[in-house]
This record gives sequence, structure tokens and C-alpha cells, in this order.
Amino acid sequence: MDLPRVDQAAILLMSLGEAEAAEILKHLGAKEVQRLGAAMAKLENVSREQASTVVMNFVGALEEQTSLGVGSDDYVRRVLIGALGEERAGGVIDRILVGQSSKGLEALKWMDTKAVAEIVRNEHPQIIAIVLSYLDADQAAELLALLPERVRPDVLMRIATLDGIQPSALRELDEIMEKQFANNNSSRSSSLGGRKSAASILNLMDSSSEQALLEKIGEFDQGLSDEIAELMFTFDNLLDVDDMGIQRLLRDVNSETLVLALKGADSGLRDKVLNNMSSRAAEMLRDDMENRGPARVSDVEAAQKEILEVTRRLADEGEIMLGGGGGDEFI
Repeated sequence: MDLPRVDQAAILLMSLGEAEAAEILKHLGAKEVQRLGAAMAKLENVSREQASTVVMNFVGALEEQTSLGVGSDDYVRRVLIGALGEERAGGVIDRILVGQSSKGLEALKWMDTKAVAEIVRNEHPQIIAIVLSYLDADQAAELLALLPERVRPDVLMRIATLDGIQPSALRELDEIMEKQFANNNSSRSSSLGGRKSAASILNLMDSSSEQALLEKIGEFDQGLSDEIAELMFTFDNLLDVDDMGIQRLLRDVNSETLVLALKGADSGLRDKVLNNMSSRAAEMLRDDMENRGPARVSDVEAAQKEILEVTRRLADEGEIMLGGGGGDEFI
């Protein structure tokens, strides 16, 4: 890889997440932290392929150092579970260990999204729906946006109504994907799709696409459209998060992103955020909002999406509770 080693280290830290990166940095010297911090701040436009290569290089380095009677896969699993906890480590373990020899469907997670779009573009919408359900929500959202507009509602409806898939059918699809790029992989059976999966994908798309897709689905099945909408968590839904949750969220959101995101929020949500800050911090935020000029809608929406991603991560970690749209349910 052509990237400097310090940049590779920065990408690896950012792949692990903020809390884990912070924990690792505690064990480094001041100069090392300064170099890594500067590298992380300068990183931009890192592709999924570059990040995957960095992680796999890291695993390769571990393999060279853990050959004295210790299986490297087991070693990596134990280290990550010890550092992140079993639940959070699961996704990282899959990306690292499965990604080393990933082929077939699993290989799609490691490919550039545009390349995946080219592979599935001419497949039946049901096949595309299964593939999107198999991918992480952020990659699925990118892929859905790259598909022809006429097929998007059909694919999303199929995702929402998908109720798992038989292992034999999943293996057959895995073989189809394998032949597309001359690989072979035996995929695990998985519970794919459903309303929540469709909602997660929509949450990560831009607002205009969200609304257009929901309206199109509503033309065919209004009940299904309403169910998906109820499971979606939007920026305005932050009003339903309790004060402790808002305070926890603010610790992981930088001020520039917050200022931009709040320019598109209603007064109730702005007040809620300001009331959960110290008086000095709230005053500085108000000044920043007043002094900032007009912002493009796309930039505001991007900032809100970034905060929502942090919100969902904290919810997944059990740090905050999101009040779902479906009555007493939580997501």
C-alpha cells in the first residue's frame, strides 16, 4: 500500500471507533499521539477498499507475531473481545477475519460500492434486495442511491417484506455472486431483511430520496410505507431522547457539525440541546450559529446524518435510549 505507515495507523484507529481509538492512544507517547492525531485530522476520502487493506495488513502483522503455538484467528478474537466486549467485537471480528478470505456475497462488503452496483444492476430486484440486506446499512444506502430510480422502491419493498432466507438459497446466491468475479465462498445462513432493515437503509440516505421512496412505496402499500417510516429515527426525533442521552451524545459530536446541523432544526430541538450544555458552551454555540452565514441544505443534512450515525452507535452500545416511533418500542 502506498499510504505512509502513520496514515495506515490513523485509518486503523478510525476503523475501530472513537472510544477504542482513545483507549489505544492512552498507551502511546506524546509525540506518537501528536503524529497520529495530525494524520487522523488530515484524512479524507478514505475508500472502503483502502480501509479494508489497512485492516488486513494489521491482521497479517499479527499473524507473524502469534505463531508460537497460538492460532492468529483465535488470538485476534480474544484481543478484540477483551478490548471491545463480545457484542461490539462481533462486527469488527467479521470485518477482519472473514474479510481475509472473503469471497462470494461476503466479498461485496469489501468492494467499492460503485463496483457492487455494476455487479447487481442487471439482477432481479429480489436478488438485489437480498444483497442489500446482506450489506451493512451505510453501504446498502450508498448502493441503493446508485441504482436506477425506477427500481429503488421495488427493491426497498422487497427488503422490508423479506423474512430471512433459506441457507440453501443463500448458498446458491453466494455462488452466483462468486461467478461474477471468479471466487468461491461458503456463506453462513443469515436472517436478512425486514422493516427495520429497510428503515436503517433509508435513515442513511438523503432526505429527498427518503421521502420519494416512501411515497412510491405508499402508492403500492401505504401500510408498509407507514411501518417503515415509524421505524426510522430522524434528526427531529432527538427531541424524544432524554437529557442524559443528549448530554452523552454531545460529548461525541464536534461543535462545527452541531452548529451546521442545528441550523436546520426547529426551535424546540435547539432549545433542548442548549439546555443540556453548560451556560458558557451554550453561549458560544449561540454565537457560532448567529455568526455563521447561510448554509447549503445538503451540508445541513449531511451534518444531521453524521450526528444520527453517532446517535445510533451510542444506542447500539447501550449508552443512550432512543424513543422509537412505534409506541412503547425502542430502537
